[in-house]
Amino acid sequence: MKIIFVAYSLFVVLSIYFLQSDLPIFYSMNSYALASDQDKVGYDKFGIREIYPTKENGREWYVNMDNPKDDENFSITFNPNLTRQVDGSWRISAPVVRMNVETLDGQTNWKNVEMTGYAKINSVIENSSNKVIENDLTWYARGGKHNQKTPCEATAYMGGLYDNGKVGWKKELWFVGGYTDERQSNKITNSLIDRWVGWKVIIYNVNNSEVKLESYLDNTNTNYWVKVTDLVDDGGWYAKTGDSVFFDPECSKDKDSIITDSGSTATFRSDNLIWDFKNLSIREIQPNQ
Repeated sequence: MKIIFVAYSLFVVLSIYFLQSDLPIFYSMNSYALASDQDKVGYDKFGIREIYPTKENGREWYVNMDNPKDDENFSITFNPNLTRQVDGSWRISAPVVRMNVETLDGQTNWKNVEMTGYAKINSVIENSSNKVIENDLTWYARGGKHNQKTPCEATAYMGGLYDNGKVGWKKELWFVGGYTDERQSNKITNSLIDRWVGWKVIIYNVNNSEVKLESYLDNTNTNYWVKVTDLVDDGGWYAKTGDSVFFDPECSKDKDSIITDSGSTATFRSDNLIWDFKNLSIREIQPNQ
């Protein structure tokens, strides 16, 4: 009876804490276990908790917070407006933003990675096009350039965080006709407008035949990370376009191909948002398998 009472008391305390943090109880119980595990791992260059340790001699990239553009690995497409804020963060403003961390000669392509960044959404840019584009932050990896000139390079696992507090994963097998439907799409917190949150996306191979996808949210801006998605791509996750469209570019891929190879570019993406960012990073990780 004493053990049951202690367990129940712990559940009540955790539930109250995470209700105040806008996260559902389901995730609060997962996060308690995670918090205990995090005591065993390290911190990155910015002092942010690592979910998985960096691979021995693994590649690491950290944004230059003094001047993000002063970095030969780093580029921003679509020429957005980038301005320094009083708190040292950077505001980026454009309907379409792609901040790319590329691979230079002699460097290792991105494969098993933990991508991290802190963001504050200031406002949503009204979408005037007829296309349905959601207002989201998405970290993605496992591909190269994403354009119509080289459509088959555009492969990626995409971990998305939306302005309304929803999360989910998409897969891209070519640009633009190789997108899947979203998996593990859930609303896990309240609106992200005008508050800082941390977002982690983790991608790694399992037995080199499956791909594990995890994402974590620091909903309280306190370096306390909660796992909010956890899935495996082991096949059966199909592109949603018809066969005639999907096979048109002749990319030599099945409609449910698993992206087990590395890619030259990892990207921090946003659509229809004006937002501040800080402490972006990518690390090659050694998952616990």
